[in-house]
Amino acid sequence: MRIAIIGIMLGLGVMILSLAIVKGFKHEIREKVRGFGGDIRIVKFDLNSSYESSPFAADSNFVKRALKSPLITHVMPFATKPGIIKANNEIEGVVLKGVDRSYDWTYLKKMMVAGDVINFADSVEAQKEIMLSQTTANRLKLKVGDKLLMYFVQEPLRKRQFKIKGIFDIGVEEVDKTFVIGSLSLINRLNNWKPGDIGEYELRVADFDQVNYAANKLNDILPVKLRSYTVAEDYPAIFEWLNLLDVNSVVMLVLMVIVAVINMISALLIMILERTAMIGMFKAMGATNWNIQKVFLFNATYLIGLGLLLGNMLGLGLGFFQNETHFFKLDRASYYMNFVPVEFNVADILMLNAGTMIICLLVLIIPSTLVSKISPVKAIRFK
Repeated sequence: MRIAIIGIMLGLGVMILSLAIVKGFKHEIREKVRGFGGDIRIVKFDLNSSYESSPFAADSNFVKRALKSPLITHVMPFATKPGIIKANNEIEGVVLKGVDRSYDWTYLKKMMVAGDVINFADSVEAQKEIMLSQTTANRLKLKVGDKLLMYFVQEPLRKRQFKIKGIFDIGVEEVDKTFVIGSLSLINRLNNWKPGDIGEYELRVADFDQVNYAANKLNDILPVKLRSYTVAEDYPAIFEWLNLLDVNSVVMLVLMVIVAVINMISALLIMILERTAMIGMFKAMGATNWNIQKVFLFNATYLIGLGLLLGNMLGLGLGFFQNETHFFKLDRASYYMNFVPVEFNVADILMLNAGTMIICLLVLIIPSTLVSKISPVKAIRFK
């Protein structure tokens, strides 16, 4: 009996932790990627697939129509331009992401390691400031307040001196190794664009689960010369990896349920065999097979319930402990973070408990039919 209870406890505890960790991974990594690049990008409809943005005129009517939708929370213009940073006898190829005063800094402020975000109150001064990732700063041996030269490969070659305003750490290698942040107006001047030209729009949605639906809705109001990309299309490898985590969690849940069922079947068979004489007495007194089966199923329900209670204490206890202390660490280079993230969902926990209870009881009906095979005469004689 104790082994059966422990089996259910461990099975449910592992299932709760598995789902919580998978959800935590998906949420943390998804927030890192979308926090920097937005949920949807609006670009010029052409064959340009480089880091050099193709310009188009900012469309205030489109912005107003997009923000009227409850699906969209922010619409921010930006542009990108490749460059080469030279500092301390080191060089590094990067992509300058130019933003303006309308940019939402909420996420980046959380990711700041040192310094602050660019202040666009003084537009001239803002063009001289730049933000680097911790990865780039370490490679170039730079810190907040240092100055650097950035070369822009074009005809003629252009170079600009910047002062490091802040250092951020997103934790996603594809972002940290590639991007630095500066002023949109600087890119406009470097490219000799018309006043008001931008490279792209970055949009944030209210609910990420509806990002594809929001992108489809945007296509209905997009100007003919523009098209949209979701963040999943920009970073397909990362989101494919996240989808594989769902498959792993399903496999884990199935295995743990099988373990719990096998333990309970074993426990029920032992209970029936230990009480063979009692079953014979009940039958001799006129009890039906189903009435006797219900006695054992009620007893099994008690054992399952006790195992579920202990399993919830184990899974939730370890989860909350990890959430508060980050005790279990990870290799950041492989997992984009240095601790195991945990995110609980009440609906998931209730469904795991209910599902485990129902599956175990349904499966236990079959071994409980062993009661019908027991003859009263033989059972009493066996006693």
